[in-house]
Amino acid sequence: MISLEKVFVLGEMFVDDKADMDGVGITLAIGALKALAFVYDVLTFPVYVMLQRPWRARALGRRVKGVIIATETDQPKTDVSIDMKGNDFTNNSTERPPKPYKAKPITKDTKSITYRSTTEPGPVHITMLQEKIDTMAKMFDYVSRTYPNRKCLGTREILAEEDEVQPNGRVFKKYNMGGYRWKTFAEVNMLAENFGKGIRELGNNPGQNVAIFAETRAEWMIAAHGIFKQNIPLVTIYATLGDEAIAHGLNETEVTTVITSYELMPKFKKILAMVPKVTTLIYMEDQLKQLDEDGYQNGIEIIKFSDVLKRGASSQIVGVPPKSDDIAIIMYTSGSTGVPKGVILLHKNLIATLKAFCDSTAIYPTDVMIGFLPLAHVFELLVESVCLLTGVPIGYSSALTMIDSASKIKRGTKGDATVLHPTCMTSVPLILDRISKSIQEKVSKGGTVKKILFKFAYDYKVSWARRGYSTPLIDKVVFGPIKAILGGRMRLVLSGGAPLSPETHEQMNACLCATIIQGYGLTESTSCATVQDFYDKVYGRVGATTTVCDIKLVNWEEGNYRVTNKPFPQGELILGGDNMSAGYYKMPEKTAEDFTESDGRRWFRTGDIGEIHPDGVVKIIDRKKDLVKLQAGEYVSLGKVEAQLKTCPLIDNICVYGDSTKEFCVALVVPNQQQLKDLALKKGIGALSFEELCQSPEVERVVIGELNDHGKKSKLEKFELPAAVKLVTEVWSPDMGLVTAAFKLKRKDIQERYKHEINRMYAS
Repeated sequence: MISLEKVFVLGEMFVDDKADMDGVGITLAIGALKALAFVYDVLTFPVYVMLQRPWRARALGRRVKGVIIATETDQPKTDVSIDMKGNDFTNNSTERPPKPYKAKPITKDTKSITYRSTTEPGPVHITMLQEKIDTMAKMFDYVSRTYPNRKCLGTREILAEEDEVQPNGRVFKKYNMGGYRWKTFAEVNMLAENFGKGIRELGNNPGQNVAIFAETRAEWMIAAHGIFKQNIPLVTIYATLGDEAIAHGLNETEVTTVITSYELMPKFKKILAMVPKVTTLIYMEDQLKQLDEDGYQNGIEIIKFSDVLKRGASSQIVGVPPKSDDIAIIMYTSGSTGVPKGVILLHKNLIATLKAFCDSTAIYPTDVMIGFLPLAHVFELLVESVCLLTGVPIGYSSALTMIDSASKIKRGTKGDATVLHPTCMTSVPLILDRISKSIQEKVSKGGTVKKILFKFAYDYKVSWARRGYSTPLIDKVVFGPIKAILGGRMRLVLSGGAPLSPETHEQMNACLCATIIQGYGLTESTSCATVQDFYDKVYGRVGATTTVCDIKLVNWEEGNYRVTNKPFPQGELILGGDNMSAGYYKMPEKTAEDFTESDGRRWFRTGDIGEIHPDGVVKIIDRKKDLVKLQAGEYVSLGKVEAQLKTCPLIDNICVYGDSTKEFCVALVVPNQQQLKDLALKKGIGALSFEELCQSPEVERVVIGELNDHGKKSKLEKFELPAAVKLVTEVWSPDMGLVTAAFKLKRKDIQERYKHEINRMYAS
């Protein structure tokens, strides 16, 4: 995945990679590198001080957190922050830092504290208020007038699918791909208008639910905005859910029309028998293949996406614009516990989050987003909507085609990121963890020289970054090949869906030469609660509250989390604001349990435990549902333990289980194949297959030892560490039903699938 062939060429003057280096040789090599770096630092330090002004970055990192105000010193001269009309709102002073905002407590007693951001609304937020944009339909009408000829949505052209013979003789199907084909904002708006009218022509009336069950692509966004324009509630369902979960969502919302894709039509053929009210399937066409319509139930109308556009183009139907309190989306969560719940999101909920996200993140005219996470996930949908709101083009991709080495990219041709050169993207921690481990694995397989050089360069960069400096030479020579994997221009990665470990966060910042920002939110809060400050280098925190959302800390006595705790107030996070959902679809009891109205605001109980630091920044420290009390009385936070152990290179995924009638925890572990094989050889166990290693009791004991060592380094208590493990050979994926589409563990499903293994571990 990573080319390190030309890493830090100067270092090869001091060491010889062809011979094994003894301890003295390694010491001399590191000493030589440090001496070289010292001379370089002495000669260049005054220049870096004047150009980079590190005291400013340090002051911004230490200040109480709030909105990022982009200045010309933050980005190249050609990159200035703009409002929705393209006006520069850059703070032209190079000496005056942004006004120090913070999340301040507005109420406080011994049982709760309420925090509210003092960040002032930014230019985009103000423009939305001035233009009275309170629905998604008004939003897209406005931006299509503001940026009519600017690139909006891009799709990579597939020229052909060809056979490629692998070195082992196997033949794989690979894509021969062209460039990106773009639609402008005006074109997308016209297509959305036509699609919305086409849906109406098919008999779908305003207020009647319509579902999208498809992968992330331009047609998904076009269909969604067409539906918004007709005040039709959009039901979103993950393409990776199991058949029963998909059928549950469609039956509960009583949809008759489902918008899907060519690729998912065969899957839907099996589901039709479970959804008797569905009568119409609209499918997004494949670039190369024609759909075989044989085998579908009688009475099911199958229509091409392009044919719906044609119907709409000739339609005389007048649009029915929504109001701010109308339902925009019924978004089915991926269901980490029980069946998926339909979260009702109103137009005003989506608009509130758009305002908050624009207040929290600097956006530049040269930005380009690569979209690949599920649009059925509220986080991806809202981030892409911010791009549309601010005129940023979105080029669509997938895991199969994103990078040059992706599984569907023909050898010798380029992946989507190399062609698109994006500057921003979204991710989930699991993906970043995998990239991190891939980097570590690639480095560990290199020669001694490359290991020494990479570690030295990494430590050097991190050391200077903590002091507020960038390291352009190291970035270009050492980390340039890694940055090039994502197109070479990536500046911002937004991480959400789950906590990102501090170790992975810092490593990705360094190796990708980009800023990784994580936030905190839920589907019920329309993805919005907190966003990390651009300059905050204290990893493991999720940022301060946003401009549209209050945060209340409430005592949770059972877990000993109280607002009076020292040194930081702790408690359950209760979120309040216009971004809070209207509730759960057809679940009034659950809605009443989780949502309340008070102080003129709607509030949602998250079940997450947080603490708020003096600079107004939130740290997620526990989750009520993840807390298990062992027989001896100790409380174990399963999620916390998993987050720490997952940073062990040996672990690809892990689920810790605790039985309150037992004195210890156990763990189901998805090991990294190569790391497990290397560990077995190191311990003299022998050259067994991966499956044989996972079945070996001796290997299990070795893995427990590794986890204990790693856990102690991560400052876990002895009772928090699993006393027994079961190594599983299957990789947990959403289509197995063991993790959500956001790759969160589905504990009940995992527990049910592996109940015999769990019983065996406790019996042993």
